[in-house]
This record gives sequence, C-alpha cells and structure tokens, in this order.
Amino acid sequence: MSEDTQGTLPLDDVMLAMDVVDTLRHRQDLVERELKEDQRAATLIGKLRDIYADQGIDVPDHILKEGVDALAESRFVYTPPRRGLRTALARLYVSRGRWGATLVAIVVAIGLVLAAYQFAYRPFVASQQAALEQHLSEGLPAQMDALYATIYRETKVQEAVRQAEEIRTQGKSAAAAGELERAEAAVNDLSALRDLLRLEYRLTIVNRPGVRTGVSTSPDDILEATNRYLVVEALSPDNEVLTLPILNEESGEVEDVSMFAIRVPENVYEAIARDKQDDGIIQQNIVGVKQFGYLDVDYVVPVLGGAITRW
Repeated sequence: MSEDTQGTLPLDDVMLAMDVVDTLRHRQDLVERELKEDQRAATLIGKLRDIYADQGIDVPDHILKEGVDALAESRFVYTPPRRGLRTALARLYVSRGRWGATLVAIVVAIGLVLAAYQFAYRPFVASQQAALEQHLSEGLPAQMDALYATIYRETKVQEAVRQAEEIRTQGKSAAAAGELERAEAAVNDLSALRDLLRLEYRLTIVNRPGVRTGVSTSPDDILEATNRYLVVEALSPDNEVLTLPILNEESGEVEDVSMFAIRVPENVYEAIARDKQDDGIIQQNIVGVKQFGYLDVDYVVPVLGGAITRW
C-alpha cells in the first residue's frame, strides 16, 4: 500500500487491512507457501476470502490485496529502535509515572535536609561555638575572680590565698587557650577551697556501743611495727555528723566518709584506752577543731598525720 493510498482509504478499510495482516501473521503456513511467488497472490487472496467468509465477514478483494502487500512490505510491523542514549532517555520519560513520585519525594527530602543543615544546624553550631567562646573568655574567668575574692575575704591564713591565686592563674591560662576541661577544673578547685575554708567542726572520738574506739594495724612489709589509730567523726556546731574527703594511707585513695581513724602515738592511744576503761566514758574525747577561715584542723592531742577509712 502506497502512502497516497493510505491517505485516501477510509479508517475502517485501514483497520480491516491491518486485521488481514494480523491474520496472515498468525497463519504463517499460508504466507510461506503462497508468498514465495507473486503469481500465487491470487490464490492467497482466495484463501483469505474463505477464512473471513467462515467467520461471517465480507472483506473486499482490494482490502485483502492491500493486506497481502502490506505484509510483504513489512507495514504495520513494529520495529524496536536501536539501543542508545536517546532511546534510554525516551523510555525513562515514558516510564516517569512509575518513578516520578519517588524521585520527587527523594528530591524534596534532600532539599529539606539541605535546608535544615543550612538554616538550622549551621546556625545552631555557630551559636554553640559562640557561647563556648564567651564562656571561656568571660564566664569562667569571672567565676574564678569571684571565687578568688571570696577566698581572699574569708580566709585567715595566707596559704589559702596563695593556693587560690595559683589555681586562678592556671585556670585563666587554660581558658585563654580554649581548654574547657582544665578551665572548669580550676573553677571546681577554687570552689572546693572556698568550701574547705567555710567548714566548722570538731573531731571527736567515737564512743558508742558496737563501734570500736581504737584500731591497731601492722604494715605488711614491717610485721614488727604496729600503727595505732583513734576512730573519730566530725561534728558541726549543730552536732551534725559531717562527711569529709579522707585520704586512706593504706590504699592511697581519697574516700568521702563520715567516720575514719587517725594515727596517733602509742602513749596517746594507751591514754584514751585507760580513760574509757575507767568508767566507759572518754572524758577528753575531742581530738581537734576545724575553725571557719582555716584550712587545717587544730589538733589538741599529738597525731602522726595518717588516716585510714576501713579496718
């Protein structure tokens, strides 16, 4: 069928011709036998006429001829395009209904992430960094100065001022260098020094049922030596038992305890033992006094400077 003929045929005739071609494709036995020679075209048309007649369809001979010619010319046959970039892009575009919504969702999600990073996370990080820099340059040094001033005002010993000044100097150097951990440690040390100065208590020998008043120990490496301790507790002016950080000389660890034992000379240990054996009451039960503004305990009995927290 020529292009001019296709343009003049009614649509119904074109559709009928396509049906003829389809019939021929499904009856390859007819095509192979009858289309081998042109003179057999009439025979093929006759057989096609019989096929359609059996189906109750009256197909004009010119339509049958057009179908036979179309099959021979491979008309109405779909030839896949060659593979290539243009073909791939065309297929991708045609299939956009399947992946379009997913792609849009992914693009939107990426846009939201980028927007959150640009307009939320980066400003947050910047504000955190600015806050940290201000904390290091202003906040922490101001805290150190305030604590130093309190210590200077409340202490009664020059040693506390010396310690506070050294801690403040080191802390400010750390803050200037951006070392947050060291700078905060300096603030904590100054706070601890201030709290130590403010402590008021008296060390009293424990004398109640179920609690030992004295403890004797022998060092592992010196079996013939004996260390003697008095068990004490710190009482506030209101008779409240305080918890203190005590260095255990046997373990080398500092522990927060409400009761500990201080090492004393043998004669002091024996004197306390005799005092308790007399009537069960220790008359001289105060070992030392810690006053406001001072760093150390003022002992009223000789001590040897060591302590233990467990026995």
